[in-house]
Amino acid sequence: MVLDEPDVVAFLDVRPVFPGHTLIVPRRHWSTIADVPWDHLGLLLDAGRRVAAAQRVALGAEGTFFGLNDVVSQSVPHVHLHVIPRRRKDGLRGFFWPRTRYGDGAEAGSVARNLREALPPAAGGPPRPAGP
Repeated sequence: MVLDEPDVVAFLDVRPVFPGHTLIVPRRHWSTIADVPWDHLGLLLDAGRRVAAAQRVALGAEGTFFGLNDVVSQSVPHVHLHVIPRRRKDGLRGFFWPRTRYGDGAEAGSVARNLREALPPAAGGPPRPAGP
């Protein structure tokens, strides 16, 4: 156990990417990130922030990778945040999967427009206007 608090716990991953790879888990059950109430997201991210800071001090990490699988590749159907200590030249290259490009600006614009139209309002108020 790395962190044990009323709303979140954190413990070492049993199959770490690197030593110190920690999982931040809310005590309440939510299957997907969309299910987590906005006021609990801050608790999850704050715990991750603090664990990342501890990884720098205790393990000499130079940086951090935060990962949160949602449904696909989610080995346990309970929201959890991976906090992985990073070092330069540690062997990880950007993301863990291949990257692609949009065919052109029109395709990217269409995807962005579709996302804006489907975006739920921000918690606690009306949505902010989207950029072009």
